[in-house]
Amino acid sequence: MRIQNGDKVKVITGSFKGTVGDVIKVSPKKEKVMIEGVNLVKKHIKPNDMNPEGGIIETESWIHVSNVQIYDPKAKESSRIGYKTVDGKKARYFKKSGQLIK
Repeated sequence: MRIQNGDKVKVITGSFKGTVGDVIKVSPKKEKVMIEGVNLVKKHIKPNDMNPEGGIIETESWIHVSNVQIYDPKAKESSRIGYKTVDGKKARYFKKSGQLIK
C-alpha cells in the first residue's frame, strides 16, 4: 500500500470530495485508511470509567484507499506516488513535482 500513517491526503470521490486531512490509521489487509476529520460517524457509548455519563460521540471511520490520493504541498493538488532509489534505499516521491515525500 502506497499511503502511510502521517501522510497528507485528499479525498477524490464520495461525499467528502476535496477534503484534505492527515492519515491516522492504515489497514493494509482491508485496504482502508482513517483520515482526520473525514467520514465522521456517530457512536452510542455506554457509561464506563473513562466516560461516566456515556452518550453519543463523533469519530472517524474507515475510507477505501482508492478514494484518496496523496496531497502534494508544492503543486497544491493531489498527485500519484512513484518510487526511486536514493542512497541505496527505496524512497517515495510525488510524480507531479518530483519532490521526495518526507
